Amino acid sequence: MPSTPSKSRPRTPKPVVQATHEWSFQAIGTSWWIGIYQQVSADKRIQLQQQIAERIEQFDRTYSRFRSDSLVTQIARSAGSYPLPTDAQKLFNLYRELYKISGGLVTPLIGQVLSDAGYDAGYSLEPHKLTTPPAWDDVLHLQDTILTTSQPVLLDFGAAGKGYLVDIISDLLKQAAVTQFCVDASGDMYVNALAEPLRIGLEHPADAAQVIGVAKVQQGALCGSAGNRRAWAGYHHIMNPHTLQPAKTIKAAWVAAENTMLADGLTTALFFVQHSELHAAFAFAHCVVYDDNSVQCSADFPAELFT
Repeated sequence: MPSTPSKSRPRTPKPVVQATHEWSFQAIGTSWWIGIYQQVSADKRIQLQQQIAERIEQFDRTYSRFRSDSLVTQIARSAGSYPLPTDAQKLFNLYRELYKISGGLVTPLIGQVLSDAGYDAGYSLEPHKLTTPPAWDDVLHLQDTILTTSQPVLLDFGAAGKGYLVDIISDLLKQAAVTQFCVDASGDMYVNALAEPLRIGLEHPADAAQVIGVAKVQQGALCGSAGNRRAWAGYHHIMNPHTLQPAKTIKAAWVAAENTMLADGLTTALFFVQHSELHAAFAFAHCVVYDDNSVQCSADFPAELFT
């Protein structure tokens, strides 16, 4: 999610073989770690770091609802037609699919609900009266890269946006002939072509100092989400747009998938949609901790659980 505190997450990757090069930084309100598992020259690393910083800034300037100069903030001020980045359609297409399969429960139109609940640009955490968001087709129309809105709307891309940015950064690395790496944005992570898998702790949803298991990832994405990391005044960041209450039946969810945008989006969708319905539409593996502390994982979820 652009410019917001991070979600509850898998813990930092622990590789069997240490990264050849690594760096950490803060961006879009969360901690990032990039590990490269091959030799890369110092000049190339400096160039990559600059390209990555510029690309993250561009993404944040488009999708953040916490910046006064972002495109999302412009859209919240007035109705109209807005040109989007050329790669925006991929993100909107996933949101549209999740919107349909969830009956509107996963929606980019949740932004005003979150803001009114207190998760606003100033992080006031002071709830006000909440209003049901409009239906997608009533206010949004996307034609190629032009988004037309019929009224001012505050969009929020927290469900899949950070995962998509991880994929964008991963593609930058691949284009620079970096083939063995991990990009970790506080638990939304993508791992590419490692010789040995990373060991990643799955954070206990009730105790951040504990893990409920360890995942092993050698190729692909792993994302986690839980309500405990961003909770205030009886709310958390995964809000039901119909009831205007936080999702309550699940404490935490993890998804392993081919790309990080999909894995990120599905961790939110699992709070609202039965995993069997999602598996009928998407290829992924999952692990869910329910409100009664029971745990359910698909057979192919790449983790050893301790409970």
